Amino acid sequence: MEEKIRAKTDHRVIIGDSRRMEEVEDKSVHLVITSPPYPMIKMWDEIFRKLDERIDRSWSRLEVETDAKMREKYVKRIYELMHENLAKVWREVYRVLVDGGIACINIGDATRSLNGQFRLFANHSKVIEYCEKIGFTTLPYILWKKPTTKPKYKGKGAFLGSGFLPPNAYVTLDCEFILIFRKGGLRKFKPKDEMRHASKYTKEERDSWFTQVWDVVGVKQSIPDIERRVAAFPEEIPYRLIRMFSVIGDTVLDPFLGTGTTTKVAMSLNRNSIGYEIDEGLIEVIKEKVRSFDCSVEIINKIKKFEY
Repeated sequence: MEEKIRAKTDHRVIIGDSRRMEEVEDKSVHLVITSPPYPMIKMWDEIFRKLDERIDRSWSRLEVETDAKMREKYVKRIYELMHENLAKVWREVYRVLVDGGIACINIGDATRSLNGQFRLFANHSKVIEYCEKIGFTTLPYILWKKPTTKPKYKGKGAFLGSGFLPPNAYVTLDCEFILIFRKGGLRKFKPKDEMRHASKYTKEERDSWFTQVWDVVGVKQSIPDIERRVAAFPEEIPYRLIRMFSVIGDTVLDPFLGTGTTTKVAMSLNRNSIGYEIDEGLIEVIKEKVRSFDCSVEIINKIKKFEY
């Protein structure tokens, strides 16, 4: 059980584009926890279109193209460009992490019908591919089993396609991936490092957390105007990851902060934090989430206006 040590911590929320994290120094972050927009999930199409005009142009052409082969090229180009934009963030994450620092990326795969074909877009494998090219070492990942994501087939079960008739039904996506990467070798500590020992977890916590499948119920946002555009991210997820992969006094970064859950949990666990969020409309939501903590939060707004 982590010792109850109260320490002064610093927290920054930067309203800006995490593809360029100029405010964060090289090798100054110990742990990254984030959940980016998932490529090829419809609710995030507009975000990607606004981030990259090449994606916007390709979507526009896809919508009017009649040739199936050309449409397929546009589908593949859109998917690749979405991950290219995320990779710019992963490069920045690599830059700002200390040697031995850990990055935890929550990402879900996508299923979608495009160009007349239902298919899987394996986002987790794309993130691994790009992160390994950047230089990260891939560690065993976690499968986050989310009961709330199961679709219904005529009000029953969780099956897609032809129901009870083989062979055209589809396996339901009811897990997301928490990908785990390390920069360089093992992080080094001084012998009997006080903060490291104060940050220990119990045997029960270790046995529960360091297993590949997590049953953590997803949560719905209680604020109606952001429910459509912000993914639910229960506090239990960053709580476990911060305890597992950082020590008291470390700095935790979330480059896709959303409503501020990672910042809130970092505060509660005596870690410093930095968060990037491109939607300035979430500033008040973030402030409300962290209001109960006796911590100062510096908010830097680099964006005049950004609309989803």
